[in-house]
Amino acid sequence: MASIAHSNSILLSAATSTSTSTTNIRRTATVRCGPRDNRGPLLKGRILSIEAIQAIQSLKRAQRTDPTNLPTHILSRLIKSDLTAALKELLRQDQCALAFRVFSTVRSEYGADLNMYAEMVLALARNRLKEEIDELIGGMEKEGGIQCDESRGLLRLVKALIAAERKESTVRIYRMMKGWGPTYRMDDYLGKVLSKGLRRFGEGKLADEVDQELGRLYKGIFVKTRV
Repeated sequence: MASIAHSNSILLSAATSTSTSTTNIRRTATVRCGPRDNRGPLLKGRILSIEAIQAIQSLKRAQRTDPTNLPTHILSRLIKSDLTAALKELLRQDQCALAFRVFSTVRSEYGADLNMYAEMVLALARNRLKEEIDELIGGMEKEGGIQCDESRGLLRLVKALIAAERKESTVRIYRMMKGWGPTYRMDDYLGKVLSKGLRRFGEGKLADEVDQELGRLYKGIFVKTRV
């Protein structure tokens, strides 16, 4: 009987050990390694690649030692998705000067959509770099303006400019829109946002132009915006 009891004790001990080991393995399998500062990944379902992280770190190190000599050549080695991820990460960290360098590379090599411009405006406004916003939009105009098929990005950009109280840039965007000609059909909501913003900036004549265009396009539906 003692021998049987001893055997059962050994079996119970082994089972307990196996159960504990299995539990530990399961717990270990669910552990995720994240950034040291505990910030989650910028892009939903995607973590920055090693190449993008290294590029960001190199830019930040160079900025601390010699801001006039940034190794921007490393950016041309990144693929578009890594450039975009690096840009958004720098904007999230409010590293606007470095983000602008990355943005310039994206714009020159792949072209920047209006959502990117809107993100830049939001970050610059958040850091009170409002004159840089006007320079950004001025650069956009020189490089060919905006495309009329980016209605959602255009709405985000107009909203960002109005929130940042950039009258000059808002007017510039409207003039670029006018350059699209009679074939362009202005979105109803975008027009109302633009009209209200222009009127707030004291550009009543331009706001009236927008109202008239909306009245022509949405006759019987459009109600004039009142401020």
